[in-house]
Amino acid sequence: METIESLLQEGRIFHPPKELVENSNIKRFMDRLGIKDEDELRKRALEDPEWFWSEMAKEVGIEWFEEPKKVLEWDPPYAKWFVGAKYNIVHDALDKQAKMRGDKIAYIWEGEPGDVRKITYAELYREVNKFANALKELGVKKGDRVSIWLPMIPELPIAMLACAKIGAIHSVVFSGFSEKALLDRIQDAEAKVLITADGFYRGGNVVELKNRADTVLDQAPSVEHVIVYRRCENGTNMKEGRDLWWHEITEKQSDECETEVMDANDLLFILYTSGTTGKPKGVMHAHGGYAVGVAATLKMIFDIKEDDVWWCSADIGWITGHSYIVYAPLILGATSIMYEGAPLYPKPDRWWEIIEKYGVTIFYTAPTAIRMFMRLGEKWPQQHDLSSLRLLGTVGEPINPEAWVWYYKYIGNERCQIMDTWWQTETGMQLISPLPTTPLKPGSATKPFPGIDADVLTPDGQSLYKKNTGGFLVLKKPWPAMLRGLWRAEERYINTYWSTYKDIYFTGDAARVDEDGYFWIQGRLDDVLNVSGHRIGNSEVESALVSHPAVSEAAVVGKPHEVKGEAIVAFVILKEGYSPSEELKDELREHVAREIGKIARPDEIYFVPDLPKTRSGKIMRRVCRACLLGQDPGDISTLANPEAVEVVKKVVTGEEYYG
Repeated sequence: METIESLLQEGRIFHPPKELVENSNIKRFMDRLGIKDEDELRKRALEDPEWFWSEMAKEVGIEWFEEPKKVLEWDPPYAKWFVGAKYNIVHDALDKQAKMRGDKIAYIWEGEPGDVRKITYAELYREVNKFANALKELGVKKGDRVSIWLPMIPELPIAMLACAKIGAIHSVVFSGFSEKALLDRIQDAEAKVLITADGFYRGGNVVELKNRADTVLDQAPSVEHVIVYRRCENGTNMKEGRDLWWHEITEKQSDECETEVMDANDLLFILYTSGTTGKPKGVMHAHGGYAVGVAATLKMIFDIKEDDVWWCSADIGWITGHSYIVYAPLILGATSIMYEGAPLYPKPDRWWEIIEKYGVTIFYTAPTAIRMFMRLGEKWPQQHDLSSLRLLGTVGEPINPEAWVWYYKYIGNERCQIMDTWWQTETGMQLISPLPTTPLKPGSATKPFPGIDADVLTPDGQSLYKKNTGGFLVLKKPWPAMLRGLWRAEERYINTYWSTYKDIYFTGDAARVDEDGYFWIQGRLDDVLNVSGHRIGNSEVESALVSHPAVSEAAVVGKPHEVKGEAIVAFVILKEGYSPSEELKDELREHVAREIGKIARPDEIYFVPDLPKTRSGKIMRRVCRACLLGQDPGDISTLANPEAVEVVKKVVTGEEYYG
């Protein structure tokens, strides 16, 4: 495999506001250690990562039951962090907080219909203890696996914390997944208990959960009990002896529960990564290193302070929600927003209304969501006072420069730094990201977090650092929140992440590093196009298309071509006010040629009103490609808008025509 060509050029630089830099947590940390700037900090942290991560553990206030005897034990491809320490993440995330800041609000939750709950740390502590005691009464003990299929309601973090408190291993399944995906994960983990709800609200509708789970639970013999939270009262079937109502099993429980003393390297959770194809991979994370990694990154990258109101708009069913809605904010004693429903319901300003209503100061969301709002126009955010915001962030995929600038201009009002973060389910924590002191380049995740040794390599292991040529993004040293393996799949763990290069973690992503040491993520390696011997990242072509004023979103895929190897095919959603036409197709082709080169000019362009997306907002390129090639798109039950698949098929076959 060749290196990947770098076509996208971006020369704009945005410097952080002086006040943000001077008052930042990272500057105070560097001042304490006598370090002059972030580059010196990165240098020192790479020279002595064990020193750095032990300092980070102190900085975020980790309280061990017994101190570690050793910071790191690295036996490739397995790492143990804070070896010998006795610990439970719930002590730092909850027990300690209930004593220190019991009256402070931990979660402001808003349901889609508009119902609101404000839960203090003391209330969260009591609810977690009652539910933990209920689990113990059902026979759940240390090391047991508990599957959780819950929507974005406070009971989801309560269930996770209750499992962790008693030493059980939680396995959260995204509420947008199909029953088959739920079953696969229950079977693989051999879960003893399933925690779910009758349903939840999404887009003005009730989405059933428990009744759907019933259709597959007869194939899950490990499940002894199903606990059901009553959210929608939508008529739930309850099986005698197996099914239990949440409110009934907790009402008589004590609101005190002793926290299980764990080893720092005991498992905290399993989170499955594959979506709709193949056997899911159970990524394992442990208590101690994970706690340090997620808390350190949230404190230093997003500069969390005592009076901040933090909103990560992800779903807790993904790693982003585990790390940056549940564990890190609680360890730091922060106030977080949780929202149950769809971002455009009942109107496209729901998110901006929430930011204004609760005075959100730091907002973290996905580039796909930003592009969706771009398409709808700036009139929606402009109806609201967003002046409480002081920092913005992005997660989930590379953000194209035009979406970055729109976010900066219309949401941040040209005064908020954007923390563009790169990381994975497997990494557990943010790894490449700006700090509040970092000059920004739109579309670049900037530089590795201190202590993270990232590089870009050729297939034979040569470094492409600062050569501005795309290659394989790798991590050369262990980090605290890294995965501890795959659940009962050691060979798969080694083959997937450690077989490409010796003792180096293979991320599966393409990236380049520019002359200033800034990392540009080019997307997944399996999303790279091969056109006339040139390897081109899909995301760069998509970025070029979205930089045209008419384009809101784009998905770019390859189609077999007898001469070029692959032809580039683009599916394009236009912004309001623009009409599809053959002239516009030609204009877009030439625009791409001007932006990134003639080699990347799309051979075919299809205008579509919608694209198939997951509920987290990611466009499913593989589904677009299957429609293009007349293939079966596979299981699409996890899509937020499965009807979009038929639309794309009809556009491709000419049954429907949008320009």
